[in-house]
Amino acid sequence: MRRQYRGEGIDVGALPSTPFPLFTAWLAEVAGAELPEPNAMVVATATPDGRPSTRTVLLKEFDERGFVFYTNYGSRKGVELGANPAVSLLFPWHALARQVIVTGSAERVSRETSAEYFRSRPRGSRIGAWASEQSRPVAGRERLEKRYAEAAAGFADIDDIPVPEFWGGFRVVPETVEFWQGRENRMHDRLRYLREGDDGGGHTSWRVERLSP
Repeated sequence: MRRQYRGEGIDVGALPSTPFPLFTAWLAEVAGAELPEPNAMVVATATPDGRPSTRTVLLKEFDERGFVFYTNYGSRKGVELGANPAVSLLFPWHALARQVIVTGSAERVSRETSAEYFRSRPRGSRIGAWASEQSRPVAGRERLEKRYAEAAAGFADIDDIPVPEFWGGFRVVPETVEFWQGRENRMHDRLRYLREGDDGGGHTSWRVERLSP
């Protein structure tokens, strides 16, 4: 199974000094194309001895500081990031023959930031966060639904469901951001931003290199 990519390529001369304006533009194009889950990304983590694992989550926010997603801190990815913060993100925008690959280090966002986002979630999702012991074995679907029903009953008279202590956000602080655009004959464009340093005033400098496809 193979297809010929015919993307227009990346205009190197028009690249911004940081990766975030280009990421913003690409994400807007994916959303404008009405593709499903445009903010879906594959998160790759590893144990301290190098055993990897991957899963798809949703990007919830990003800015010059990094890319944020939320999870149960007791989940497999939460535990692995607690022990080994090295992480990689992949945005697989196949319909546009594009990928963005981020490598960096994960850090927890503040409790205030997690609580603010948690309050924006639908009530059912907030209850689900309390009910699910994410990544842990469960005896059956019936047990899972019973836990949800018990949590829903416990919060029946509470409008402002609090954020669990075991739940919150991670911010992936990028060290590299690679933009991949499919081109004909496997001569793809791969432009990678590499973080070079911070000036102490909140400004980060980046350099760009082209990678062979």
